Amino acid sequence: MQAKKRYFILLSAGSCLALLFYFGGLQFRASRSHSRREEHSGRNGLHHPSPDRFWPRFPDALRPFVPWDQLENEDSSVHISPRQKRDANSSIYKGKKCRMESCFDFTLCKKNGFKVYVYPQQKGEKIAESYQNILAAIEGSRFYTSDPSQACLFVLSLDTLDRDQLSPQYVHNLRSKVQSLHLWNNGRNHLIFNLYSGTWPDYTEDVGFDIGQAMLAKASISTENFRPNFDVSIPLFSKDHPRTGGERGFLKFNTIPPLRKYMLVFKGKRYLTGIGSDTRNALYHVHNGEDVVLLTTCKHGKDWQKHKDSRCDRDNTEYEKYDYREMLHNATFCLVPRGRRLGSFRFLEALQAACVPVMLSNGWELPFSEVINWNQAAVIGDERLLLQIPSTIRSIHQDKILALRQQTQFLWEAYFSSVEKIVLTTLEIIQDRIFKHISRNSLIWNKHPGGLFVLPQYSSYLGDFPYYYANLGLKPPSKFTAVIHAVTPLVSQSQPVLKLLVAAAKSQYCAQIIVLWNCDKPLPAKHRWPATAVPVVVIEGESKVMSSRFLPYDNIVTDAVLSLDEDTVLSTTEVDFAFTVWQTFPERIVGYPARSHFWDNSKERWGYTSKWTNDYSMVLTGAAIYHKYYHYLYTHYLPASLKNMVDQLANCEDILMNFLVSAVTKLPPIKVTQKKQYKETMMGQTSRASRWADPDHFAQRQSCMNTFASWFGYMPLIHSQMRLDPVLFKDQVSILRKKYRDIERL
Repeated sequence: MQAKKRYFILLSAGSCLALLFYFGGLQFRASRSHSRREEHSGRNGLHHPSPDRFWPRFPDALRPFVPWDQLENEDSSVHISPRQKRDANSSIYKGKKCRMESCFDFTLCKKNGFKVYVYPQQKGEKIAESYQNILAAIEGSRFYTSDPSQACLFVLSLDTLDRDQLSPQYVHNLRSKVQSLHLWNNGRNHLIFNLYSGTWPDYTEDVGFDIGQAMLAKASISTENFRPNFDVSIPLFSKDHPRTGGERGFLKFNTIPPLRKYMLVFKGKRYLTGIGSDTRNALYHVHNGEDVVLLTTCKHGKDWQKHKDSRCDRDNTEYEKYDYREMLHNATFCLVPRGRRLGSFRFLEALQAACVPVMLSNGWELPFSEVINWNQAAVIGDERLLLQIPSTIRSIHQDKILALRQQTQFLWEAYFSSVEKIVLTTLEIIQDRIFKHISRNSLIWNKHPGGLFVLPQYSSYLGDFPYYYANLGLKPPSKFTAVIHAVTPLVSQSQPVLKLLVAAAKSQYCAQIIVLWNCDKPLPAKHRWPATAVPVVVIEGESKVMSSRFLPYDNIVTDAVLSLDEDTVLSTTEVDFAFTVWQTFPERIVGYPARSHFWDNSKERWGYTSKWTNDYSMVLTGAAIYHKYYHYLYTHYLPASLKNMVDQLANCEDILMNFLVSAVTKLPPIKVTQKKQYKETMMGQTSRASRWADPDHFAQRQSCMNTFASWFGYMPLIHSQMRLDPVLFKDQVSILRKKYRDIERL
């Protein structure tokens, strides 16, 4: 036994020695051959000492740092997975580290402000209707400039919306076309709009060309590829989405409790194979056919019958039983699962229908997530926890459901109801990034009237706007500035304008009076104006045009403005009462002269009427109180075309102001007392200069109504039957018990 052990040990030792000599010999021969090469180099005058003589060789040497955008230049011998190769060549990933600070030139915006240039359309280039609507929205906005030297942001005229190679809207050779643009500059300060990217079967987010340092305004973008504070996530919208205006939300009144026939609904395609199929294929597990109705169909595409499963026929039959719009109008929650891409048309459809979206699209960067708090309007679910969705939404309190539904309506009407609003919201978000010192905060974006109507250039303090007094715990302004629009020369001390000035000055709420002199005659001497207890400032109107009465003059020191025509007849008591009403409704127009609009079926156009009826939709600014912010909004928000029309006609400025305020507030103006006549000319004292005596005056106002409605894209005016009178007005009680007793004597 001991002998066997000795033989085994000797055999093992011999084998080890043999292996040692074998490998050592190989290394010795390699070193000798290497030394011969060195000697040969030395004989030829060349000497390159090898680092291998001093340092060991490692099989995986460290490689130098290479940015993402240079991966394609690496040695092809290095192993890269197919996904890494696709990502490296994808334009989405080339500027993955881009941020405003590194890939945007702020100096272009400092000189001329935030101006947007749209490249001229090239001959022969096809542009889809949706992209034409986007370009038209930019060109019709206050940001547009036709001069590229003044631009801060550039938008391509090449259609980049649909980058699915199988789509008929796909634009070929876009890479070379973009690179040939003389202002491209590797995409710096450029904005690219995109709705569809990638194609069957994986639907990647590659747009098919090198975007360089350009920003993406993209639908269905993932949080993985979204570059925070650089890209903008936009909603997926159909080609039928209106360019301007858009329909209002379906929530006409608040139902309490806010429960509908269905708790949760969905109706859409089911994908049998490929990306996006897992979630929709599992919906039948949750469907109960009663208050949870989740319907899918396999019946789409050319080869659906080849791939149909055992549930297809049953699902298709159930799918046909329900009307989609009826389900939307009668559901509390609407499921929004992902499709082939992360985004879905169901998202905007649910918002408009006041159906709270239940999101099932893991990794989707929700539209305008940079500024919108979606937790106030939607339920963010998880695709992996589908079976928990019904119990989760059933646990939401009715008060919370009502708040969610109300917020869906606000967001729909503020940012999503038209292509124009989607585009303007995108531009306003970018503008806020550039001018951070005056950017809007979350309260402005997520509370009525929204970020598009609250211009931060006016003020960075929320208390300067009429919409946030309650949020800030502020009381409405206690004083007003009377602005009297004068167009006739001062020839007599008995003229209506002087009586009006004295009456307004006697108000306990009047801080000052501004006379806007839009008359062709020179300014009257100071002694011609009556002495008052408050300051009287006379200024000449800019260019003597009608719109100058709504300029944001620095002389107006109060938030409240009492707008008056020179021939208006108002007593001090009427002024006081109107102002106290306005303090309760500071965001609206409050005043005396009321007018209305109607739809004329015979002419298929809007009509204007001054008839005394039971309702009204306008309060004319000849005797009205409103917040001075509307002067700024009138001047800087409305397009020059509408203001030029007003100036040319010397008419309709009061109608345009009513359109603007109603569009912002979504509320009608407020009429006070039953007074019908408020002008001297209406009471027998005619004036040659009065525009009311012009026979074309009424026809012009009819035309203005339709032009204004066309620009807004809808009719913003809202009818009202409410009139506010003083307490005990016309009651059969002693006049001594009434605060505004003089009103009844007028």
